[in-house]
Amino acid sequence: MSDDNIWATPKAAPSVFVPGSDLSRLSVAELQAEITNLQAEIVRLQREIDARSGVRAAADALFKPPAS
Repeated sequence: MSDDNIWATPKAAPSVFVPGSDLSRLSVAELQAEITNLQAEIVRLQREIDARSGVRAAADALFKPPAS
């Protein structure tokens, strides 16, 4: 029996773009698709930063020494 979650959202196809790679082999459509993928990844990373910042703020508030 597999541990794969059959209800999980399918993962996106791997990107053809590697940062810093030669772009001359990619078509305009492929370049546009990569821009879209990178923008989505930026949004995902920013959400993770925001989530971690919220957890940090809550922890700081919980462990903050009482005011004198």
